[in-house]
Order: sequence, then structure tokens, then C-alpha cells
Amino acid sequence: MNIASPKILVVDDTPANLVAMRRLLTDSGARLYEADSGNAALALCLDHEFALILLDVNMPEMDGFEVAALLGEAEHLRETPIIFVTAAYADDMNRLRGYRFGAVDYIAKPINDVILQSKVRVFLELYAARAQLKMTLDALSERNTQLSEEIAERKRIEAQIRHQATHDMLTGLPNRTLFHDRLRTAMQRVPRHGHGFALALLDIDGFKGVNDNHGHPAGDALLQAIAQRLSEQVRANDTVARLGGDEFALIVEDVGDLPSLLKRCEQVCAVLAEPYSLQGSEGRFAVYVSASIGIAVWQDAGGSDEALIHAADRALYQAKGEGKNRCVLAP
Repeated sequence: MNIASPKILVVDDTPANLVAMRRLLTDSGARLYEADSGNAALALCLDHEFALILLDVNMPEMDGFEVAALLGEAEHLRETPIIFVTAAYADDMNRLRGYRFGAVDYIAKPINDVILQSKVRVFLELYAARAQLKMTLDALSERNTQLSEEIAERKRIEAQIRHQATHDMLTGLPNRTLFHDRLRTAMQRVPRHGHGFALALLDIDGFKGVNDNHGHPAGDALLQAIAQRLSEQVRANDTVARLGGDEFALIVEDVGDLPSLLKRCEQVCAVLAEPYSLQGSEGRFAVYVSASIGIAVWQDAGGSDEALIHAADRALYQAKGEGKNRCVLAP
């Protein structure tokens, strides 16, 4: 990226002085702007960014001190370097006054060509260095913004991948991997907190008939509706998981007495047995299915998760063998 040519403002109410300045600064590499009064100088400063202002002190209506003071009141102008050009006010008191108004240097009249050109060159070099630094900082800021966006996008993708690895794509429920992790966590928590938990395994009765009679899209919609109903029946610290096909699992935390646990699972059965309204190619239709549930309570701190799963699985098959649409609690 190229840095634009710097601009110099020359302010003097004498035309001959402006001509002389123009001649001396022709080879400076800067674009020259001229003002013959303080008001004209202020107007130009509103429209341009100057690398340097060469300001005559002794002007009618508004002298150089007043111009410098007004420039200092504007936040975007107060850093613009000002060199006072003067034949008067050579004493130290007036020099200090000029510095208080924002002057960075003085050049005395009659102007020495070498001194003027040397000082102008120094300030143009400083301006170019500041401009280059600003460009570098802007580029770094832009790159930092890009990096922040890239990091945020990478984190989003990583979170999405982690979610996909541990959740069922169809229903959004925890999958078999996350289910086993939650089950082991519940087992580890029981000795510390003293509250037992239960595992309930569910099979959907009649699901195969929905797939066969209405197609897989209807079966998928039914599974999503079942997942939604199950999620609404559990508490925040419980877990609902889809293990595959029409198999679901519940990890019921903080189990108290067995009759209350059985009543909760029977309520789940009743909710799942309510009709489902699904959309087919020929309009909406109702589907009726039910659930068989096998329940096992975690009681032995020295047992394994596989033993608990087998106990719930045996209870599930007992529920299916006894006519389905029911809950059986493992002994």
C-alpha cells in the first residue's frame, strides 16, 4: 500500500512571501497549499490532513497565535506540527507563548533557505514514519480481527464436531457414546452424594409397522416426536438418549422410593402411547405406538455399568413378553 504524498500548508498574508515559500519548497516532495489569512487556513485544515503548517505570526484580524490556539482545540488537528515564521517576537517570552499555543519550532525572517528546507525535510520524514506506522498498525488490527474470526469459526466447527460425535443426528439426543459416559458419571456420583439412580431402557412397540406402511420419512418424524416427548418428561439432571433404531434410554437421577420411580416410568408410557399426527404425501395421518420399559436401579457401588444394562435389558424383554406397553422393574 502506497502512502499518499504529504501536504504542507503555508499561511502568510503577504503574496510575495507565499511565492518565496512556493519556490523554496518545490522540491520537498510535498503538495503545497496556501492561505492568506487565519480564517482561510482554518477552512483548509478542516478539509485536509497536513504534515506541517508554516504559519506566519504577524497577520491582521487573526494572528498566528490565535490560529494555533484554535487548531489546538480540535482533537484531530492538535497533533499537526506548526512552525511559526516571524520577524517579530524574537524574545524568549513570546517564543514560550508560541510553544504554549502548539508551535514545535520557529523560523526567523528573512528565511534562510537551508534551514527551512532542512526543518521541513525532518517533519516530512516524521510524518512518513507515522503514516507507515499507522498503516502497519491498521494491517495488524485487520489481521487480528481476521484471526479472531477464524478462531471463533474453528471453535464453532470443533464444537459442532464434538456435538455430532456424541449426539444422535436425527433426534439431537445423546447417542450411545454419551449415554455410556453419563451412566458411568452417575455411578461415580452415587457414593459421594448418597442418592441412587435408575436406568430405564425403552423399545417402541409398533414402530416397524409405521416404517413398513408409511415409509422411512414417517418413521424418522415419529422418532423425532418420541424424542421430544421423552425430553419433556425428564428433569434437567436426567438423561434421555437414543441408542439406535427405536431404542431409547433414560438415566433417572436421585431416585427415592421404588413406587415413585415406577409411577414416573408409567407416566412416560402413557405419554408415548398418545397418538402422533404425522405429515405424509397425502396429508396428515395419525399413528399409534406404545413403549415397553425395563427398569434397573443402581444399588451395588461395586457393580459395573454392563451389569446394570443387562438387568434393565432383561426387565425390558419381560415387559415385551407380558404384552408390551408396560413397565417392569428388575428384581
